[in-house]
Amino acid sequence: MRWITRPGWPGNLLALVAGTLTTLSLAPFDIWPLALLSIGLIYLGLRDLAPKQAAGRGWCYGFGLFASGVSWVYVSIHDFGSAPPILAGALTLGFVAGLALFFALLGWLWARLLRQPATPLLNAFLFAALWLAMDALRGWVLTGFPWLYAGYSQLEGPLAGLAPIGGIWLLSFAVALSATLLVELPQLFRQRVAVAGALALLIALWGGALGLGGHAWTSTKGEPLTVAAMQGNVAQSIKWDPKKLEMQLVLYRDMTFRSQPVDLIVWPETAVPILKEHAEGYLTMMSRFAEDRQSALITGVPIRQPNAEGEMRYYNGLTSVGDAQGTYLKQKLVPFGEYVPLQDMLRGLIAFFDLPMSDFARGDVKQSLLQAKGYQIAPFICYEVVYPEFAASLAAKSDILLTVSNDAWFGHSIGPLQHLQMAQMRALEAGRWMIRATNNGVTVLIDPKGRIVEQIPAFEEAVLYGEVTPMQGLTPYLQWRSWPLITICMLLLGWGLARRRRS
Repeated sequence: MRWITRPGWPGNLLALVAGTLTTLSLAPFDIWPLALLSIGLIYLGLRDLAPKQAAGRGWCYGFGLFASGVSWVYVSIHDFGSAPPILAGALTLGFVAGLALFFALLGWLWARLLRQPATPLLNAFLFAALWLAMDALRGWVLTGFPWLYAGYSQLEGPLAGLAPIGGIWLLSFAVALSATLLVELPQLFRQRVAVAGALALLIALWGGALGLGGHAWTSTKGEPLTVAAMQGNVAQSIKWDPKKLEMQLVLYRDMTFRSQPVDLIVWPETAVPILKEHAEGYLTMMSRFAEDRQSALITGVPIRQPNAEGEMRYYNGLTSVGDAQGTYLKQKLVPFGEYVPLQDMLRGLIAFFDLPMSDFARGDVKQSLLQAKGYQIAPFICYEVVYPEFAASLAAKSDILLTVSNDAWFGHSIGPLQHLQMAQMRALEAGRWMIRATNNGVTVLIDPKGRIVEQIPAFEEAVLYGEVTPMQGLTPYLQWRSWPLITICMLLLGWGLARRRRS
């Protein structure tokens, strides 16, 4: 094992491979033990390195993780952004290399400020706390990229029961702590009390999670609602083509007219690919149809309205008609897809920076939930569902969760399945049913345990039928969010810093 912990390319190559193992632990592969192996390998690889060397090894780990896990960025840039293969590849590599800097920072901080000599049990806790801190930082810097968290590996794993208690954050912390404790067991066997404590902690953590897996944190609030989620399977190449506008409006109209009578009809993100003010006649027609059936209809539609300063801006929105009310404007925008950072410099360089939806504004943080059939529905448009704290803030006020998306940007890559897995985790964290309606898949109904109960094939025009039940009550995560775990990790990191200074 010496070459793993020493400086040099063998250890860096292993770190690169270790990063890819986390991707394999997530959807669509779902080999959850690989998340433990991945973190265990990078923890071992950083054991004896100087800060600069640890930063390099951490970067290699991050590069392996993101190169394997977000390769779908190339599809978006090349296939739908019209960038040549070499340029698309270069932009993708630049994106991956930039994200890998978070793990370079993790390696440097660990070696420079936190790693303790001859204290394996404390080191295991400190590394897990640092791991969680870097996950949180990655989900916040420059609007955040909260993708590929190790905790998602446990959606189908033994630790899933912890999600309603501490969310994805507690799952990631538990995976990191378990991995580091397993690595340190050989060292701990020299100390009877320490090894007994470590084994007891692992047994309590995993056994407790298994025991909590069957606990119902929320309860039903009313009778089930019947749902019809429309999947139009509109090709991205024609999505914003004015010549194909009528075809798309007719498509969703006719799918709805032919559908079975239900309580709630859901169309995907920007199913109406024209400003709401220009589609009022169409939406009025659909509202009358929904009212005749005593149904609620929710659809994605671009909206133009003045912001707080009175300036007219465009928003990616949801609107409801029929037995429903409310409009929602998307708050978490996709960089380059829905807004362009440094747009004065970048617009016009390549077509990717001039995509039709890339000038949206951010919706107000103080928005009401949608209401349908007398229930509160928490809406998430595409990327918003991957933000745990943001999703929890809306879910806590809701009876049902709803996410709409257009994952055609990802093509046939693993991106849509990763996106679906994160939506499942939000349902599990909140203890609520979730409706997921997408343009081309994956359109599903998810129960409060994060399990898919109804699904239709991707890349097909189809209607998903099923039932969702309004829920009431708050899981511990919705009630307390991540603050208890943040407090624990801050105390751990503060203790580690103080102890390192003294030594």
